[in-house]
Amino acid sequence: MTLWSGGRFDQEPSDVMWRFTVDTSDRRLLQVDIEGSLAHVAMLDRVGLLSSEEAEAITEGLVRIAGEAASGEFAWLAEDEDVHSAVERRLGELVGEVAGKLHTGRSRNDQVALDLRLYLRNAAKSHRDRIGRLIAVLVEQAKRAGMSVVPSYTHLQQAQAVPFAHHLLAYAWMLVRDADRFRDAYARFDVSPLGAGASGGSSLPLEPGVTSALLGMGGVFDNSMDAVASRDAAAEFVWCATQTMVDISRLAEDLLLWSSSEFGWVTFADEYTTGSSAMPHKKNADIAELVRGKTATLIGDLTSIAALQKGLPMTYNRDLQEDKRIVFHADDTLAGSLEALGGLIDTATFHPVAPEGWVTALDLAEALVARGVPFREAHHVVGRLVAELIGAGETFDDLTPDRLESLDLRFQPEDLDRLDPARSVELRSTQGGGSTASVDRQIDALEAMLEQW
Repeated sequence: MTLWSGGRFDQEPSDVMWRFTVDTSDRRLLQVDIEGSLAHVAMLDRVGLLSSEEAEAITEGLVRIAGEAASGEFAWLAEDEDVHSAVERRLGELVGEVAGKLHTGRSRNDQVALDLRLYLRNAAKSHRDRIGRLIAVLVEQAKRAGMSVVPSYTHLQQAQAVPFAHHLLAYAWMLVRDADRFRDAYARFDVSPLGAGASGGSSLPLEPGVTSALLGMGGVFDNSMDAVASRDAAAEFVWCATQTMVDISRLAEDLLLWSSSEFGWVTFADEYTTGSSAMPHKKNADIAELVRGKTATLIGDLTSIAALQKGLPMTYNRDLQEDKRIVFHADDTLAGSLEALGGLIDTATFHPVAPEGWVTALDLAEALVARGVPFREAHHVVGRLVAELIGAGETFDDLTPDRLESLDLRFQPEDLDRLDPARSVELRSTQGGGSTASVDRQIDALEAMLEQW
């Protein structure tokens, strides 16, 4: 069934044309399509374009279709061109000719734009909830980590000593921003395009504000052409999903490094790992690897949704049919990745190793800086000390107070205390820095945030 056959057309669509143009992926929009149609019917009733009897009959039919959709009993037919025509076809089966009035004052152009926005709105909220659950897992693992101190890394070389919890919480804060992006984007998704018609509105006495209010949406379109032609909302959703995937891909990479025998920082539960078909000893964190790989596909989605729009004249063009495949793929990929990675981390046992002594070199330099030595000079003094110790096959552990002062009289015996990574961590006082006090504040802040999530 099509919404345009008959009338202008004397012949049925060819099989070739039908196979090429019909996209069944929009069946996922069934529930929101019905939701939009119910609001549209209520508005038509209010403005007098439907009698109360007609509105009641159509509403009852749509409610029944919604029940079929919820139970999985809705029957799709091969001749259904899209979700909109399937609903109208089924409505006709249930209520008869009055079903033909459902499309009064509406085009597929503003209808599909509405369906997409309703879908994006729901998906944004769901992803924010999933991100919140992953943040909670990271916070819990940070609490389990306690006082364990590890090296942080720059250029994949040991840099400064930090609590392991601080490392985990870095990803929690990245995810907070990801959740905020979905929350902020929600307001832009929450604008109803219904009433824009095919492109220029309608001569019928429609009230788009009524439909928007019935759908619980935050606003109505300002320009009918923009309403049906624009897909920046879809692009923004894919961008939010892609950035979230990029962030958890970085987390996945750290997990994979930590699980290697060279690091040995984490052991993953059997139920969240796979084995090798050839090597009996292998235990692979495939979830983390797949998160990395799937992130590449979302970067492709982001490129696709941008390129899809870049050369389109006003207003609606059939090219935009492809937006849903992109959005649905991004939606599914992010949902699955957040769930799987959360399970992998939640069931993991972390046992990170202590850092090398060199991670306190900056602390030693800062001891001189605190006494008025220019940082560049202090940097050179400690750098020469490190080179001398390495050349002698020694470490900071071999230093004595006398030897330290002999290198530079501005050193004091208590400076040796700074060479203990745990002491180094405790001395940090900067906001958000890698101290145990900072970790405690971060955990409190994140838990308070999650309570209000």
